[in-house]
Amino acid sequence: MKIESKAVHAGDRKKPGTSIPSTTPIYTASTYIYDDTAELDKVFGEEIEGQSYSRYGNPTNDALEELLTSLENGAGSLACASGMTALHVALTIALLDRRKSVLAANAIYGATVQLLMRVMEPFGVTVNFVDICDLKEVKAAIDEHKPGCILMETISNPLLRVGQIDKIAEMARSIGAALIVDNTFATPMLVQPLELGAHMSVHSLTKYLAGHGDVLGGAIIADQDHAQVLRGMGKIYGPVLGPFESYLTMRGIKTFPLRMERQCRNACRVANWLASHPKVERVYYPGNPKHPDAEAVARLLPTDLFGAMVSFDLKDAGNPDIFACMDRLKMIVRGTSLGDVHTLALYPAISSHRDIPPKQRARLGIGDGLLRLSIGIEAVDDIIADLDQAIG
Repeated sequence: MKIESKAVHAGDRKKPGTSIPSTTPIYTASTYIYDDTAELDKVFGEEIEGQSYSRYGNPTNDALEELLTSLENGAGSLACASGMTALHVALTIALLDRRKSVLAANAIYGATVQLLMRVMEPFGVTVNFVDICDLKEVKAAIDEHKPGCILMETISNPLLRVGQIDKIAEMARSIGAALIVDNTFATPMLVQPLELGAHMSVHSLTKYLAGHGDVLGGAIIADQDHAQVLRGMGKIYGPVLGPFESYLTMRGIKTFPLRMERQCRNACRVANWLASHPKVERVYYPGNPKHPDAEAVARLLPTDLFGAMVSFDLKDAGNPDIFACMDRLKMIVRGTSLGDVHTLALYPAISSHRDIPPKQRARLGIGDGLLRLSIGIEAVDDIIADLDQAIG
């Protein structure tokens, strides 16, 4: 099935009894019992499928995980309580039997940097950063540091760079390293990292997949080599997503391809409009033919689907100017998230990258005049009109 059909059908209509619900219900039980203890023994031993305790599995969560696995063409999934939890579990799995060293993209979500520096490093993991879009630099860093894990984003936050996942996957596999790709910005609609050679794909379910600003969740989708250890680690760690959040996420995913297509089209219009605005210094958007990674974009992303994120620099703008611009927004939501049905505006310097030192932000190209937009499904003319009056 194509992804649009998988989003609607995968995971649903399991038979719990004599009738079959058309959509997966919310199972709130923490414990499951059996008339036959021998059957429970086989469930615990994973000889037969079945539920025992919700940290190990829950029918609603299982349905979501089956759906996620299908969307990414993986071998197994784990739904987690947040995207950062999912990323932490994925890193732990990647480094279990590998050298405790991570090579990460230098242009990456601020909280991911904090996870690496404030959690992984104190536990003895060596962390190094590299320009993931410069393959020569990546190769040199791999040769020097010999990482056990390479971490990157499909489309980077917030400057929307696009690394060559397939080529980096080849490099990773050549030294036995695991490649983890945060696929939140691209979604499986645009890119399926496992198909390109990655070992694990990580999502913040909060964003495009659930899509309505009412779920906090994350997910890991693993390849065949990591699916079993992912399931085992989930039982030990217990990072599981609640069944209600799993239900909401499944409901959101059913319309995710439609939303994503609309959001991508809207983003293209907004990016083109911003590029012509006299007060906008630079626009960051993967669909720009002059994008620094245009070759990778053309090779890895579908035609005319470049994601729904747009970032831009206001000319000669600092903190007060950006605050004033954001305060003038009327329809666009000032919120620390992305991927919702409504358009969101975020100021990276005070939110997503607040904990990154100013000098380091500047080296990465994240200036004080940078704004990030997550484009929604509204009428694009209304989005543009609101930006126009806010920019002035």
